[in-house]
Amino acid sequence: MLDLLIKNASLPDGRTQMSVAVQDGRITAVEPGLDAPAHETVDAGGHLLSPPFVDPHFHMDATLSYGLPRINESGTLLEGIAVWGELKPTLKLEAIIERALTYCDWAVAKGLLAIRSHVDTSDASLLAVDALLEVKKQVTPYIDLQLVAFPQDGVLRSKGGIENLKRALDRGVDIVGGIPHFERTMTEGAASVKLLCEIAAERGLPVDMHCDESDDPLSRHIETLAFEAQRLGLQGRVNGSHCTSMHSMDNYYVSKLLPLIAESGVSVIANPLINITLQGRHDSYPKRRGMTRVPELMAAGINVAFGHDCVMDPWYGLGSGDMLEVAHMGLHVAQMTSQKGIRDCFDAVTVNAAKVMHLQGYGIAPGCEASFVLLQAQDVVEAIRLRANRLRVWKKGVVLAETPKVTAALCLTQRPSITCFVI
Repeated sequence: MLDLLIKNASLPDGRTQMSVAVQDGRITAVEPGLDAPAHETVDAGGHLLSPPFVDPHFHMDATLSYGLPRINESGTLLEGIAVWGELKPTLKLEAIIERALTYCDWAVAKGLLAIRSHVDTSDASLLAVDALLEVKKQVTPYIDLQLVAFPQDGVLRSKGGIENLKRALDRGVDIVGGIPHFERTMTEGAASVKLLCEIAAERGLPVDMHCDESDDPLSRHIETLAFEAQRLGLQGRVNGSHCTSMHSMDNYYVSKLLPLIAESGVSVIANPLINITLQGRHDSYPKRRGMTRVPELMAAGINVAFGHDCVMDPWYGLGSGDMLEVAHMGLHVAQMTSQKGIRDCFDAVTVNAAKVMHLQGYGIAPGCEASFVLLQAQDVVEAIRLRANRLRVWKKGVVLAETPKVTAALCLTQRPSITCFVI
């Protein structure tokens, strides 16, 4: 007898009336019209059954700290960094842990079951590192949490930056991070990329670097990152996050850059909500969109994912852990409103993001982990349009969260009594 059988489900690839059989936390069959005895049978009612959402770029050490010690009144990147600098000396281990666990509760409710979080290593106490290592331990049963050693103040710019980062890795942080555009010079930025990639190669670790989060078209550290990935044999283990300077680069240079990134196996993460909020602040009109060249990167064969980046912290006072909101904004900013473009944006918060994180057993196919989310939508396009309600969330075949079907009651003459925003 099966542990779980989900019937009459629509899948992201367009198949409908599908059944998904689960035994011992794994998918054993995905077939149309399958009927078999099960301890639990769920009728999906034609709704979309998707693999869990994945956020490959987040800052969990700062999340839900909005207003501490003050609000970022200008809403700019630089004031956000200043506010974080004011907050850091007052941070308490227990408070970081509790805010992060609360966010993880939100994530589970939204069907977000894998997160890669950067954690600031600039503070010699490594308080945030210790806090998120504890959070990782606590959420392991239901969230795949990866941690990136992130020298927020610049690994060369800040005193003890290299030593602090290495100590964080020694304590169990998974990935080497960096922020080359925040070093004091372009030369120092390039040197930091080389140094950090060498540390990763020596330790057999992946690299995930904040890269060119700038409007300056001459901020070209993604080029150095791609070169170092090839030089050190790190293909497939390196990611460049943000890459917003690419929206200001000339087309000729980009025509050379994209093949280099593709050859190096470097993936790219755009953060639509934050990129368009923080970039272009020095422009009058026309104002730049601020997000990297998502469709062009995808067309070049580069794996591109979307991240949330921030939720209610010094840099961004909004958000709720909803990756469909991220995809929704991404398709608007990148003008990816074709049917393929919309599907690509859904992939950017599911399968593409899972590739960035090297998640094993991800997907809806026999042998995959039985982790998925049932959305109140018929297909991928409708899911993004509605930022669809999560009816049910499973991890390894066990329900983690449920939300009642969303409808609106109407009090109109000669009209239906309810509506749920679908045709």
